[in-house]
Formats: sequence, structure tokens, C-alpha cells
Amino acid sequence: MRLGIISLLLMVTTSLSAQHQKETLVLIKTPYGEITAKLYNDTPQHRDNFLKLIQQGWYDQSPFHRVINNFMIQGGSNKEGKNDPGYTVAAEFKSHYIHKKGALAAARLSDQVNPEKRSSGSQFYIVQGKKYQANDLRMMSQRTGFNYTEEQIRTYAAQGGTPHLDGHYTVFGEVIDGFEVIDKIAAVKTGEADRPLTDVRMTIEIID
Repeated sequence: MRLGIISLLLMVTTSLSAQHQKETLVLIKTPYGEITAKLYNDTPQHRDNFLKLIQQGWYDQSPFHRVINNFMIQGGSNKEGKNDPGYTVAAEFKSHYIHKKGALAAARLSDQVNPEKRSSGSQFYIVQGKKYQANDLRMMSQRTGFNYTEEQIRTYAAQGGTPHLDGHYTVFGEVIDGFEVIDKIAAVKTGEADRPLTDVRMTIEIID
């Protein structure tokens, strides 16, 4: 019994330590300005994979290839046009992370071919979205089964986002500066498959 209590205390201590660990910051440079985002520590597989790709130069001159105004901006292919590095990442859903404006999340294949909702190895999107009121979220919750806290409801009302994605895609970080850059990129003219008519390329650096 004593060993069981000690093990439990160690698990709790480790969990609390991870939560309070300093979050890594990344800088996304674009022709429209810079976006600073932090990566969550309790989605470690996505965090570590994202950092690995940045260090390997995967995102150097990578394009935002899918842009939908009032929804999101998506990128993740390398500059040669390779869509992904050839692997997926296990889902790391956390109910306290929602698709508010500025959420950094992993794209993935559809449920029909990906029932485990595994994330793409490199494709990601940044949420722009729109504002939702409490009644909208309650109706959405009935359809999706995702239960919102009062704080999350206030966030969607004040900041906006894309709540219909909650619980289906892994959110692994959030923008802390450069929200106006998201709006500028989301507003560019697009053509077939929502691709910008003029390439919007990025470079990502680890800054902290």
C-alpha cells in the first residue's frame, strides 16, 4: 500500500511539473508579418515533432497552401511540395484546448480512412474563425458531444474560432502575438482548392 501511495505521488508530481514547464515559443515569418506561437507541453508528441521539423528546415519557404477566410490558414508541405514526411502522429486531444482564434492545430485525413484521428506528420493550421454565442455552442455541443466550460463559451464569444472542430483535431499550441497577420493571410485572393493565387510562404524558427 505504501509503495502504491508513493507511486501515485510521483505521478502527480511529474504531471504538475510538466504543466509548469516553460513552453517553447516559435516564430512564423511571412510576407505579411510575423506570428509568435507557444507550444503546449501536455501535447508532447505534437510539440516534439513540430520542433524536429523546424530544426530540420522542413518549413523553410513552406507555403500556406489552403486559406479560407473566417475559417483558417493551413500549411505544412515543404518547399519542394512534399505534403508530409511519411508518418502520422497519435491524437492528443485535451478538452481544455479549444479551436479559439489563434489555435495551432494538426491537420489530418478524414475519419473514413483515419478512424483513430491520427495527425499528419507536418500539416498544420492556424484558426481564424468567427464569433459564437452561448446558444450556438450549446446546440453544437448537442451534436458533437463536446462539453464547453463557461470560460470557453466566453472565449468563443469574445475571440471567435471554429468550435465544430473541437474534439476531432489535436490543438497543440496557440498564437500569442500576430493575430492581425492571420487576418491578412486569410483575406488573400484564392483559386482552386482554396490555394492563394500568389504564394504565401513561411519560415519557422524556434525562439525560446
